[in-house]
Amino acid sequence: MSILLALQGAVSQGILWGVMVLGVYITYKLLDIADLTADGSFALGGCVCAVMVVGGHDPIVAILAATAAGIIAGAVTGFLHTVFEIPAILAGILTQIALWSINLRIMGKSNTPLLKLPTIFNNFVEMTGVRQSTASTIIGIIIACFIIILLYWFFGTELGSALRATGNNENMIRALGVNTKKMKMIALMLSNGLIGLSGGLICQSQKYADIGMGTGAIVIGLASIVIGEVLGRLTPGKLRSFSSRLISAVVGSVVYFLIRAVVLQMGMDANDMKLLSAIIVAIALCIPVAWEKYQLRKSYSAGGDGSCSQ
Repeated sequence: MSILLALQGAVSQGILWGVMVLGVYITYKLLDIADLTADGSFALGGCVCAVMVVGGHDPIVAILAATAAGIIAGAVTGFLHTVFEIPAILAGILTQIALWSINLRIMGKSNTPLLKLPTIFNNFVEMTGVRQSTASTIIGIIIACFIIILLYWFFGTELGSALRATGNNENMIRALGVNTKKMKMIALMLSNGLIGLSGGLICQSQKYADIGMGTGAIVIGLASIVIGEVLGRLTPGKLRSFSSRLISAVVGSVVYFLIRAVVLQMGMDANDMKLLSAIIVAIALCIPVAWEKYQLRKSYSAGGDGSCSQ
């Protein structure tokens, strides 16, 4: 029974973190940038959300404020990168470091509990009578589906297509008259807005915000994306459409948290979770490369046998 509850909790957490993974997907897969702002903007969203809820504001307003805070964090990174031409990875590190102090300023302490305060999950539980984990799963699915639909629509517009083209071939799209700096700014703001939204959702789900809640967020995001891609390649039809890739990113997040839950249930020390995350990413990255090499070697062997027979 405890294992089933742990797995259900892992699914709900995986879906809520999946919103963050969608944000990481925008910068990592579409722009080929590992934006390290994610760790800071995730915690920023949680801290802003917690302070808003404690201040008596509506939980939904607190979620929107967390999203806005993430957008601002992404704008700072984008400003450093596009205006002052600081490399994207370094600009993200600078913003992430600054956000540590800013998050402490926002909360005034290292953590803020929300134990007896209203959240969107508590309100849903009171209306429906379902469990907290079930409420988190349902709300997470609704929000994740809405964001996937919204992203699918946005990246099908002229602006979204230009943004995707910037990641594919920046020189070509610049030659066509597109302001690539503007595209990068929009992508970073959109990405960190989703990450801040996820931080606010996780804050209300776990009923507290902590200054270190975003530590390792980028690793979780990358791991989930890679896991989702591996699952997509193993699928008979091979998911190739943009919408299916967005869905696979969220599914990868759920699988990642399920793996974590199973390993913890087997008795693994929680302090070793960062090591486990690194191993999961490494394995997920190695599997497709090893499989392609195997297929290539297999095709060469078949071609060689045919060419030698006379």
